[in-house]
Amino acid sequence: MTSIDALRPDAALRTMLDAQTEAARAVGSALPGIEEAAHRMAETLRNGGTVVYAAAGSSGLMALADACELPGTFGIDPARVRIAMAGGIPTDARMPGHTEDDTAEAEAVAASMTPGDLLIAISASGTTPQALALTRAAQAKGIATVGVANTPGSALLAVADTAIALPTPPEVVEGSTRLGAGTAQKIALNMVSTLAGVLLGHVHDGMMVNLRPDNIKLRARAETIVARIAGVQPDAARTALEATAYDVKPAVLVALGHDPEDARRILDAHGQNLRQALQAETPKTRRA
Repeated sequence: MTSIDALRPDAALRTMLDAQTEAARAVGSALPGIEEAAHRMAETLRNGGTVVYAAAGSSGLMALADACELPGTFGIDPARVRIAMAGGIPTDARMPGHTEDDTAEAEAVAASMTPGDLLIAISASGTTPQALALTRAAQAKGIATVGVANTPGSALLAVADTAIALPTPPEVVEGSTRLGAGTAQKIALNMVSTLAGVLLGHVHDGMMVNLRPDNIKLRARAETIVARIAGVQPDAARTALEATAYDVKPAVLVALGHDPEDARRILDAHGQNLRQALQAETPKTRRA
């Protein structure tokens, strides 16, 4: 393959796009591991544990992106999600490389974890000292671990309880794992966390029924969700949301005639799964 710096700009861009597309395809072989990781994440969050993402460099940025979306998308308590990025989360464009070798920092993170938590360690090479040290230290405490790496057969995949191997092709810029490897990591992490949200009952008919509507756009989205599921007009949906402090799941039941306290009781009785609550409690009026 001709190096991208020897190509015309349009051809270089096509080469980059083709490489990214191929990297995305690499995720297909990891579906069993992704499913297993999603079940582990859902179980951890359902039981009150904490999910800890651990990575360095570009992999750390992929971890950060996924972790920070969980509260807004699925209503996950931010205290139940942590990001252990080697050297800390950057506050500017500097991201020192030597921090990935700091195993003492990794072991300190593991020391703060408890059985019932879940570690998701990400490393393109599968040999990053920080990710490996944290995985081993967590396992020594009986903590479940997920390893995500782009190098099949690497140490991280061998040691983790659940392995997600993403065999991406060589990078178009050699060694720059923010390209193909990062693309595959982001896709895989998105899939793990989204399926976990589904398993937790936070998705109903493809809608985010556990979102936290803390701005105008999301409040409007919450009103649309309640109106569609309950089969009511927007004004009625808004009234139901106001009665539940804009908590979407109980608001659906309120829109169907329950009072807020009863709506929360019903949801608790069905593990916060809205579909099950609707099927059990509102058979005549539900649209689900």
